[in-house]
Amino acid sequence: MPDLIIRPARAEEYDEIGRVWMESWVSTGLGEASEFLLANLRARIRREIENGWSLFVADDHGTIAAMLALHLAKLYLDMLFVGPAYQGQSLGRKLLAFTRTQMPDEMYLRCVRENEKAWRWYEREGFVFEKEEIEPSNGFMMKYYRWKKTGGPP
Repeated sequence: MPDLIIRPARAEEYDEIGRVWMESWVSTGLGEASEFLLANLRARIRREIENGWSLFVADDHGTIAAMLALHLAKLYLDMLFVGPAYQGQSLGRKLLAFTRTQMPDEMYLRCVRENEKAWRWYEREGFVFEKEEIEPSNGFMMKYYRWKKTGGPP
């Protein structure tokens, strides 16, 4: 994985990014793979890019290993999903370090409450819990987090 690079996604990769997103989501145990879910995620990628997403991928010699969606104007880390074959290899940490180069002082995110592995990881990475709210579009209880750079050396 040392040769893996994080770079902007290309339009011709959106369908593959949707597949990686679905497989990563399914790996949480909170959803099941389906053609319906895949079609929705693929459509959402295009819609979110029109609405301001900056979409990045972790590229492993042409294989999409992970996706990272940032909404820079809102200081919002919207999506970070690592494909199942790449989980447990510190790729999430590498993506988060990249995110901090894009939003170096502060950022927000939200995470499904039932995805305990994810929100505990964000807490270990310095994110502070702020609130919980139900997301009306999907019915999930979401945990909201904020990270703010501290005054010391990086």
